[in-house]
Order: sequence, then structure tokens, then C-alpha cells
Amino acid sequence: MNYSISASRDAATDVIGYDNHRISVFEISANITIVVSNDITPTLTGDYWVAFESGKTGENKDFSGKSACEGIPLQSHRAAGAGKIDFNNGRGASNEIARHINSRLLLNLVREYQPVSRADLMRRSGLQRSTISVITEQLIANHWLREGKRGDSIRGRRPMFLHLNENRLGVLGINLQHPSTHIGLADLNGRFVVRETIPTPVELDKFLHQISQIIRGWMGQFPFMQFGEIGLSLPGLINPVSRQFTLGPGLHWNAEDLRHKLESATGLNVCMETTANAYALSEMWFNPRLKNTRNIVVVAVSDSIGVGLIINGQLVRGRGALTGGFGHVMINENGPRCSCGHRGCWETFASNLAAVRYYNDLCSPRNRAKSFDELLRLVEQNDDHAVVALKQMSEYLGAGIAMLVSGFAPDFVSIAGDINHCWDKAGPMVTKAVQKRVFRNAVVNIIPGRSQPPWGLQGVISLVLQNHFACPVNS
Repeated sequence: MNYSISASRDAATDVIGYDNHRISVFEISANITIVVSNDITPTLTGDYWVAFESGKTGENKDFSGKSACEGIPLQSHRAAGAGKIDFNNGRGASNEIARHINSRLLLNLVREYQPVSRADLMRRSGLQRSTISVITEQLIANHWLREGKRGDSIRGRRPMFLHLNENRLGVLGINLQHPSTHIGLADLNGRFVVRETIPTPVELDKFLHQISQIIRGWMGQFPFMQFGEIGLSLPGLINPVSRQFTLGPGLHWNAEDLRHKLESATGLNVCMETTANAYALSEMWFNPRLKNTRNIVVVAVSDSIGVGLIINGQLVRGRGALTGGFGHVMINENGPRCSCGHRGCWETFASNLAAVRYYNDLCSPRNRAKSFDELLRLVEQNDDHAVVALKQMSEYLGAGIAMLVSGFAPDFVSIAGDINHCWDKAGPMVTKAVQKRVFRNAVVNIIPGRSQPPWGLQGVISLVLQNHFACPVNS
């Protein structure tokens, strides 16, 4: 018996047992599907508040005698936390949802452990051999999986190893920035097949013409791949009224206009994210150092500042989906004018543009830096004014990060941006600025993000891939 219950807590790996029955709880977007399974020996005993067919809520039940479908055993631990379940939105989940969850589970296990045998999948998933056989044959028939070489065996049949069929899906990503835009085509494993960088035109129509030509060329070059969706990262927040975002000084594009015209030009669906959120997805999916890390804060530092939050293994989005505007939190109402119209936002003190301003305020007019890249070269040359400007930027960057560390207690804070090119100098200054502002015993793990491929590009690849690897939503 399946139930899909709206919940405000993370329960991606909760498994609790009751008598000889197991309730497996899986996070599906904003909902949780509870799968009650008979005849499975529980690893733990616990209680769970659940809505039943009768519509009663808040009642602890004995699950013996209940009809059930096969569940998915995951990591076992007692369900805990202060989550609040909204029983008013509870609804039954179909058996088809359970089958889709099993398929996605196996697909993710193959992605994580490939090459992997069917016997290994059975051990890792806890599913029955017959279920493994049926699902893997379906995934092979639908070209999601492929069989590889046979492994060694001490006795019995030699196991056949399974891999993701990397050519099953062509994943397109666009990291829109000023002055350059990065475009990439990746396979089902998220590995880039081809990448290209172009100067970002001022005119939207010219940009669309160039991008659509590149994409159509790749679609012709790789006809064996199935193209279905484009991931697009935007450099900043979208104005909720005008739907515009800032691409550069005095340069504003309309997000919905961009989406619709790109879909029309390519014939493909477009999903959008902020660059900070895209980079957070990239860190969660592809950074080996952060594997199995469930709480990550990504601070994207460029001409502006954006923040991506991974909390309890999920990307945090607020109203309007495109969020993370911590760069526009006011820290000094008498500070410099911000592009948002306010004064003293965090990014006016801690962004690349702020560092350039600090440097130019210290030096003579003829020696002024024109860009952050130029400032970084001066830092490498140990120019006194450049080092002071970097220190001032790092101090303010740490002040904002301290707020995030105190508020979210992340396992890691990952910094994305060109500041990582001088992280040997900036890193200790940022960390010191954070440590003096947080609780004495607070854990502060600040690391530079990966520089390759271009930050944000692999994140929008993740944005598309998650549509094929995440648990399906019960509808």
C-alpha cells in the first residue's frame, strides 16, 4: 500500500520497521512516498505517524495484514527530526510510481558503481532477483543501460556487467555570462563530448542565432543521441515584475523572452537556473570531495554574488524557483549603490567589482585596473595595493559567509569564481574573517570550487540529468 504525503522534512533515506513490515520513505520533490512492504525483516523498530485509507491522521497503526507492494530497502536508521507532515494533502500513490522508483534506484546505482552486475544491484538495493531482472531488461530495451564484459566467477555463471548507455541522451548546457558564454554537450554520464565558448553578444537575437546554429550543428554531428532539453544558467536573479535579469552593466534581457525564443529556435525544451544554483548542483553531482555530503553552501563570486544552497541533499528554491539573492542583503545602508537599486548590498563590498574599486581608490588614476583579471595579475606580482584590495574583498566575503555558516551549519562552503585563482592568498583571509564572526565551536570548512569545466556549465547539465535520475513525482 503506497501513500504520497506532503512533508516539510528530508526523508530521502529513512527506513523504519514495524513488526515484520517495513516502511520505506523516499523524498520526491515536495512529497514523500511511503511504501509499506510485507514479509521483510526490519533492521530497526520505530513508530511513524501516517495517514491511512480511512483518512485518519495522527494514529499509530500496526501494519500487519495490510496489502502491499514491494518496497525499496535503503540505508537503515530511525526516522528522526522535527518534520511536520501535512496530512490534508495526503494521497495514494500508484503501483506505477513504485515501479518507477525502483527503476530510478537501479539507474542511480549503475551510475554510481558501474560496471556493476545484477547480483551487486540486488545486494545494494535489497530488491528481489526477479525484480532486478525485469527492471534491468526494461532499461536495456529502452537503451538506458548497456551490457559490457563478463566478470570472473569462482563458481557458477560469470556475471554480466552493466553500464549506463552514455549515448542514450545528449545533454545540452548553456552557461550565460558576460563577456563570454560557455556551451557544452554531455553524455548520460555527464561527461562533455564537446564544448565551445563564444563572446556574449549585446543583442538577444544575435545570441539566439549563434547558439541555435551551434546546437543544430551538434545535433547533426551526433545523430545517435537523443536531444530533449537544454539547461540554461542565468548570471543573476530575475526581477519578479519585469522578468528581466542583468547580464552586464546597463544590459538587461527578459528571461521568459529568452526561454521562448531559444525553444522556438532549437525545438527543445529549456530549463533555467541561476548560476549559483547550477554550480551547487554541479558540486553535489560531480565533486568527489563532496560525495554523500548533504549540506553544502556555494558562494558564486563574480561581478555580483549569488548563493546556492543544498540542504539535506536537496537544492533549496523559494517562491519563483530562481532564488539565492544573498548578495543583495544590505550590510551598510550608506554603502555604494547596487545594481538592484539599494545601497550597501553584500555584493557591493565583496564582489570582483568591489575589489577593483578598492584597488583604484588606492592608486593613481593612470595605474587603475580595468578588470578583476588584471587585479589578480597584480596580486601574483605581490603589488601592495592589489594585496590590500584582495584582503578587503576577502574580509567582506567572509563577513557574509559567516552569516550563512551560522544560519545553515553546512558541511562545506564552496567558493566559485575567479578568486580561486589566488586562493592560496585569499583562502586563509576568508576563513579567518569567518571564524572570528561565528560561534567558537562552529565547524568552518571553506574550499575552492572546481575550475574545470567552466563553473555553472556542468551544473546545468546536472539540472537536465536530474529529470532522468531523480524519483518521479506522483501525479
